This record gives sequence, C-alpha cells and structure tokens, in this order.
Amino acid sequence: MTLIRESQMKPSDKSQATKIIDQMFEKDAFSQWLGIERIHEDIGTCTLQMTIRPEMCNGFGIAHGGITFSFADSAFAFASNSQGRKAVSIETSISHTVACRTGDVITAIAKEENLGNKTAIYSVMIKNQKDQLVALFKGTVYRTSQAWL
Repeated sequence: MTLIRESQMKPSDKSQATKIIDQMFEKDAFSQWLGIERIHEDIGTCTLQMTIRPEMCNGFGIAHGGITFSFADSAFAFASNSQGRKAVSIETSISHTVACRTGDVITAIAKEENLGNKTAIYSVMIKNQKDQLVALFKGTVYRTSQAWL
C-alpha cells in the first residue's frame, strides 16, 4: 500500500482542512524555512515532519529550543485553523524531554483536546525517529468569527 501525502493530492480530492492549510502554508515562510513536510491533516489534527539541520543548533550542539517550539506551533496553527474559522494563539507552553541533534527526523502530532465556541485547546507531541518523546506542547487559541473558505 502506497502512502499518499496531502501535498500529492489533486485539488478536487482535497479536504476542507487541506485547502485551509494549503492557504496558510503558502504564506508561511518560516514553516517553509524549517523544511516542514505535511504528512497528514484533517479537521482538528495535523501531523508534520522535519529534519534538524546544523543551523538550527545552539552552542551545545543540540537543536535550539525555539526550533521544536516553532515546529509544534506550526502544527498547532494548522490543526486549530482546520476547523474552518480563523484561529489565533493566545497561550502556549512546551516541555522539552529529549535533546534533538543534527540529522534527527522529528514528527509533530497536533490533536484537538477541547473545542469551544470562542476558544480551543490543542496538544502537540513531538517524537524523534527512535519514537522517543522529544517535547510536549500545549496551546490555546481564540476562534474568530472569520471563515477561511
């Protein structure tokens, strides 16, 4: 069985979530710089993958905490906006559990934990290629009344 990435789908086959995330990603220069690959997206969820590069590392030779934070924040943004209403972050936090190094391939899985009319809460788990938990991210968004599509 062949896995079809969201980016390989024809426009007519794309879900609402993918259409919204396409619009977001097209204008998101930072997520593009990170080298993010979109693995899966659906309403309320998003899975991304990227590889740690040398320029992402700090003086200790490990990935700067801002890299994993930004990676999780992108997954959080895509998942929270996939509901169809424009959503903006109002609170976030992260716990780093395992250091990332150059060449590590990390995967972020964003999941909706609570969806309200005005706010929503999401968790993002980041794992490395060894399936080790690298970081846990939690974020809350304010859901505007503006629709994406």
